[in-house]
Amino acid sequence: MSPTFPFRRASHAFALAAAAVALTGAGLAHASDIRVSKAKPRAAAPEAPAPVHIADASPEQMAAADRVLTGRYECEFGQRVSVDRHEVHPGYFQLRLGQQAWTMKPVLTHTGAVRLEDVRGGALMIQILTKSMLMDPRKGQRLVDGCVHDVQRVAERELASRPRESVLGIAPR
Repeated sequence: MSPTFPFRRASHAFALAAAAVALTGAGLAHASDIRVSKAKPRAAAPEAPAPVHIADASPEQMAAADRVLTGRYECEFGQRVSVDRHEVHPGYFQLRLGQQAWTMKPVLTHTGAVRLEDVRGGALMIQILTKSMLMDPRKGQRLVDGCVHDVQRVAERELASRPRESVLGIAPR
């Protein structure tokens, strides 16, 4: 701190007091009506993300795109996710959660699950037979879980109606 710091503060206070006296003397304001507010520094405006080159979809990607469930998903805690085909890039999808939106590339896994990977690496959606989840791979956290599309809801009902036999030969109760 510089030695002039207390004097600067005092000079600002003196200037405000002088203005209050001048306004009060002119009958424009009462001294108690004058309030001093500390201005907060403004946060820098968020930068627009750099444009990402989106490559043409490969045949494998197009096959994965055929398995993506498009439309609306109802998720836990009343949240909703929507997945729609990308208007400009065949084989890609637009995913929305609230005010957030991502351009997603579908990838088939060896387990049969469908992965929708954000082209910028900011989101990952995994679709399995009975539910989907949306994750932030950078933070290693789920953004929303328990997302169910109408097709997944039907699959869940079918599984519940005919339980699978135990591989150990134990009959379900």
